[in-house]
Amino acid sequence: MGGTLQYISGILGSGHKHKKKKKQLQTVELKVRMDCDGCELKVKNALSSMKGVQSVDINRKQQKVTVTGYVEENKVLKKAKSTGKKAEIWPYVPYNLVSHPYIAQVYDKKAPPGYVRNVESVTISSTTYKQEDQITSMFSDDNPNACSVM
Repeated sequence: MGGTLQYISGILGSGHKHKKKKKQLQTVELKVRMDCDGCELKVKNALSSMKGVQSVDINRKQQKVTVTGYVEENKVLKKAKSTGKKAEIWPYVPYNLVSHPYIAQVYDKKAPPGYVRNVESVTISSTTYKQEDQITSMFSDDNPNACSVM
């Protein structure tokens, strides 16, 4: 009976109360400079102490920290930087997801094996698509006499 009263009061009172925006479960990946076990422990303890964090996984070889929980990306980054370590949002994507992996400035020698720098931040990729559009419009099935190669 108590559950029913809470349910009804929740429905009736919902118009008067301001609901907080509910955070979604997400995974935040960071690149954090860590040299030793002490650095790793310091970062792990700092991020684990955040409200809403469910797990913190660290791969020191790749300098990668993965935080899962009900957290915001910018707050996790700020907390990681508060440890005194150099931190940034994980800037790499898996090699097989990049459509043109050999475009200048996309390939990064510092990237972990199997990863390349994120192409979204590179403007060269947009000019490549324009060139592809020009190539596909050279030949038209609608007007076979309009071949621009001749």
